[in-house]
Amino acid sequence: MSTAPDAAAFVAALDRVAAAHPGLDPLEAALLAALDLGLPGDSRAFARTFGLEHALVLRALAGLAEAGHIAVLSRDARTQRTRYAMPDAVTPVVTV
Repeated sequence: MSTAPDAAAFVAALDRVAAAHPGLDPLEAALLAALDLGLPGDSRAFARTFGLEHALVLRALAGLAEAGHIAVLSRDARTQRTRYAMPDAVTPVVTV
């Protein structure tokens, strides 16, 4: 998310997500709304774009992953930068 999302589009996406998942807290809903808009799932970029502490974004992502709303694709051990996507957007790993 190198550029700020269009505010009207983001609010519309946030409204859709909040209506579909009324139990989510506002930050969790915002993370899903960003994915709904097609913005890349990157915890550091999200935190920077929206002026949030990275730790808060990571906490919200953990809750979303636990509930099955997102799939964590990778996590940098040093910076904790987490890449994530909607579960249906993730290609399953086939083991033989």
